[in-house]
Amino acid sequence: MTRHCPHCFPFGPRSEQRTHSVRIGTYRRRSDKKWIQRFLCRLCLKGFSSATFEACYKQKKRQFNLKLFELLASGVSQRRCAYLLRLNRKTIKRKFLFLGAQALIDLRRHHFKYSPATLIEFDDLETFEHSKCKPLSVTLAVESPSRRILSFSVSSMPAKGLLSQRALRKYGHRTDDRERGRRLLLATLTGLVSSKALIKSDQNPHYPNDVKLFFKEAKHLPLKGKRGAITAQGELKKVGFDPLFSLNHTCAKLRADVNRLIRKTWCTTKKAERLRFHLAIMSLYHNRALEARKRV
Repeated sequence: MTRHCPHCFPFGPRSEQRTHSVRIGTYRRRSDKKWIQRFLCRLCLKGFSSATFEACYKQKKRQFNLKLFELLASGVSQRRCAYLLRLNRKTIKRKFLFLGAQALIDLRRHHFKYSPATLIEFDDLETFEHSKCKPLSVTLAVESPSRRILSFSVSSMPAKGLLSQRALRKYGHRTDDRERGRRLLLATLTGLVSSKALIKSDQNPHYPNDVKLFFKEAKHLPLKGKRGAITAQGELKKVGFDPLFSLNHTCAKLRADVNRLIRKTWCTTKKAERLRFHLAIMSLYHNRALEARKRV
């Protein structure tokens, strides 16, 4: 099958370019030993290949992408990934950024295979950026009872409790973007959740207005929070029946499988955007695992 030329594609009709693209042989890619078809455009006389249109174009070590994806979603740090895969830490960092950006795209495509959710749960999960004096809020939405992660957002928030004064002296005023993060999350859910869905959350006083803003016909059910279990460090609840089990169980899995979210760890988030990429990798891995389990 011929391909359109990526060099002169914006300057002419696509159908005409396909007729002027001819095959001129193949080559064997060094990284994965795969045979790649070459093409030549007779309009601009420039060559290209079928690999030109791939997301990992020009990557020399693409054979490590899948293994690194699985390790990052299994509680392994980037430094340990570099040790296990015998790669430089700079290579791991570049691949992490690539996998995170690609996971955000693939996660959105993954949801289009499902019908709009009719029952969802959402709440905030707290972590920190570099120091506990600079906390972050992760707003997470999960379909119930399948536990499929629908969307998430990362927002900055000021320190609370005994750390508030110390954080103010050391780092100055920190903006509270939790409202913006919640509304961004709910905005991304409009195409994934039914307009008349049942939305469950805890009794946060800010949630009802935000839900009504984007889901006017939906029913919002605020539920009283329960006491956390010691084994899950607050995510799983110490009750016989948890009405927000799908959400709390998913948050507990994130704490266990994302190294930077573990309560007592050396691995911390240095930039909020990196946490967003890591959550995208974990969410895509988690949703694919749930889908594979249903097939069996």
